[in-house]
Amino acid sequence: MSVPTAALESSICAPLPVLGQNVTVPLVTGGEVTYAALDYAASAPALQRVWDDVAAYAPYYGSVHRGAGYLSQLSTDLFENSRRTVAEFLGCRADDQVVFTRSTTDSLNLLAAAIPADCQVFVYETEHHASLLPWRDAQVTYLNAPRTPAQAVESLERALADRDPYGPALVCVTGASNVTGELWPVKELAAAAHAHGARIVLDAAQLAPHHPVDIAELDVDWVAFSGHKLYAPFGSGVLAGRADWLQAAEPYLAGGGASRKVARRADGGVDVDWHTTAARHEAGSPNVIGVYSIASACKALTEAGFEGLVAREQELVGRVREGLAEVPEVQVLSLFGDDAPRVGVISFVVRGWNSSHFAAALSAEYGIGVRDGLFCAHPLVRTLLGSDPQDPGECGAPEAEPGERSLNAIRVSFGAGTPDEHIDRFLRAVSELVREGAQWKYRTEDGRCVPDRGAAAQI
Repeated sequence: MSVPTAALESSICAPLPVLGQNVTVPLVTGGEVTYAALDYAASAPALQRVWDDVAAYAPYYGSVHRGAGYLSQLSTDLFENSRRTVAEFLGCRADDQVVFTRSTTDSLNLLAAAIPADCQVFVYETEHHASLLPWRDAQVTYLNAPRTPAQAVESLERALADRDPYGPALVCVTGASNVTGELWPVKELAAAAHAHGARIVLDAAQLAPHHPVDIAELDVDWVAFSGHKLYAPFGSGVLAGRADWLQAAEPYLAGGGASRKVARRADGGVDVDWHTTAARHEAGSPNVIGVYSIASACKALTEAGFEGLVAREQELVGRVREGLAEVPEVQVLSLFGDDAPRVGVISFVVRGWNSSHFAAALSAEYGIGVRDGLFCAHPLVRTLLGSDPQDPGECGAPEAEPGERSLNAIRVSFGAGTPDEHIDRFLRAVSELVREGAQWKYRTEDGRCVPDRGAAAQI
């Protein structure tokens, strides 16, 4: 998979309106500034279009699938139409199912609960914990971090060929790294998996908001992603793809909505006839507003023109990378090298700085929100930093006092709603902090690096 650039230059579009774009925040040095949200990889701000759609629907809110009243029927139609919208957005095949979940993590745990009992799972150590950890009841092979896309394919082919016994197998891989932003060779990995009788699930949490995802074109078996990465509010996600393993598995949650018929037996027990549709794994009253918000985001991105969104984001990626390259103390983290195609997610460390201290200064002194830590991808960040992948550490927790080196990193991420000014301010702030140092004193409090409000003032 690659990101086109030259052919897209003429189709670059303006940033999409998002919530919070005019929010101001106080600076520890005095005054206020418009907040620069550069933590899209954690949660992207909701599109204004999505919020407006949800607000228009809210007065008609009703529980789905169970009511004869007008609002219930309206909500049911909206819920199922949202399923069709998501299927179209993902390029689903005719017999694929779209199951609504709470998040990417929830989607992958659902799939983990549905795989055959003797299934072997293959996953790279480079995955987000949502992809790395759900397979606790399976035989799991963890693959070392590849250093080229070709090496990723080769290592998978070897592992699949050597598996014993030769039974059902599942490969789990990210589409775009939540640490480096680099695109993975998904189509090639899918071909390798299928050539060896395995299936493949794509973690598209970081890919879908930045790049078109087409299940049929990529030839993956499942795709998982989260609404809160796709410019929708929290609390909704998707697992889309092949239906057979999902239909054969016990429901992910047992309860109303997942069952078609429940009857008492003469011996006092209960017989249950479970749904074979997506409803089988959607027990309970579903998050109708969350589902609708995902569908609204899918429509908004499609109508805005993904080609233009990709083109503009690639322009921002180039500007950030060029700006960081001008600061010798900055080391950008990468698996596949400088020329690897990537989305708007870039992680780096600064020589002589604790990453949490640096991130705290960006926030307190410049009004810039980034992320510091291990980004719920501990083995990958450890590998990229050249430390032992088994070294301890926590997401977002500093491991040294301000000014001391730490074994974590800083991540800047952006997307369809990012204004040029936010990128310019970020690059200026990095340069000034490295050249002049922080203007305030900082201390560690409850596992976070924060401004010392009791300090006299500037250092």
